[in-house]
Amino acid sequence: MFKQSYRGDEMQRNHKKWTCLLLGLLLSLLCAGCLSQEESVPEAQEETVSEEEITLKVFHAGSLTSPLEKIKAEFEKDFPHVTVQLEPAGSVKCVNKITEIGLEADVLASADYSLIPSMMVPDFARWYLTFAKNEMVLTYSDSSAYADEITTENWYQILQNEDVTWGFSNPNLDPCGYRTPMVIQLAELLCGDDQIFETLVCSQTAITVTEDSGVFKISTPEDLSPNTNQVVIRDKSVELVSMVQSGGLDYAWEYLSVAKQNNLNYVSLSDAINLSSIEFEDTYKKVQVITSDGNAKTGKPIVYGITVPVNAPHPEWGAKFVEYVINSNGQDIFEGDGQPPIVPAVAYEIQEVPDNLSPYIIDVKERES
Repeated sequence: MFKQSYRGDEMQRNHKKWTCLLLGLLLSLLCAGCLSQEESVPEAQEETVSEEEITLKVFHAGSLTSPLEKIKAEFEKDFPHVTVQLEPAGSVKCVNKITEIGLEADVLASADYSLIPSMMVPDFARWYLTFAKNEMVLTYSDSSAYADEITTENWYQILQNEDVTWGFSNPNLDPCGYRTPMVIQLAELLCGDDQIFETLVCSQTAITVTEDSGVFKISTPEDLSPNTNQVVIRDKSVELVSMVQSGGLDYAWEYLSVAKQNNLNYVSLSDAINLSSIEFEDTYKKVQVITSDGNAKTGKPIVYGITVPVNAPHPEWGAKFVEYVINSNGQDIFEGDGQPPIVPAVAYEIQEVPDNLSPYIIDVKERES
């Protein structure tokens, strides 16, 4: 009886021993699993943060719509969690959204690069690039009055006809708008006819011009008062495109890129007046537009500027988008859309330019030397 009881007790102790060992092993495995999960949490959180859904806001000149839509498609394909929101407007209006209204943007792209240093630096921008060029043309359609007669030599005579309607954008809001009277005034110098501006502009709007020491100063009041039977003015030059295409307007002043992107006919102008060539930079300086806010815009070659504003919600992504604008693929897009790229892009305040843009830029000081 003693032996049997002893053996029974021993078996019971062995059973308890193995049970404890198994429980201990199970607890160890469970703890290891918990620890592994705890250690993996930061990595998972980091991945979630890096792939956070982002809306990237781009304020830009209307004439940049076509190439930026193509770049937007490439950017969103490469970064699916980023949605690029393009907001076209007149360049002055784009800048004012940031400087006057206080709206936030991750990228600002202007049809007149000089608006950035004159209106944004240093409080709203710390650096900027010049990256593409353009020129002024007079657009029309096959149904426009005198479409089969207009030429580079007689365009200003065609526009004087009472049965012709023509338009341009608001000089106080859009660079294409203040460049239009510049071109018309420069035509006077080229053609030797001092009545071109008076007939086309002064007699049809509240815009005036005076000469001071060889510089023609054109004043554009807030109320432009166009004679709508002959002259149409809209906030943005691209708003006039559909009017020309539909036959509601015979002619409209646009950039070459806008004409090409919308398959419009256009009259090419002499480089001496179309604001495209650095060779005529001194000639362009002979015209100046004083807009309703009192700022003076001096004639110069048409050059686009871009920056990431100080108030950008996502400055790193803004800089990445700028990279897509100025890299080789972006250059091809702008070339195809009639806006020759500046290669390499020229940097102003280069010490402030984000590092990712370095391979695509040159310092303006180095460029000038």
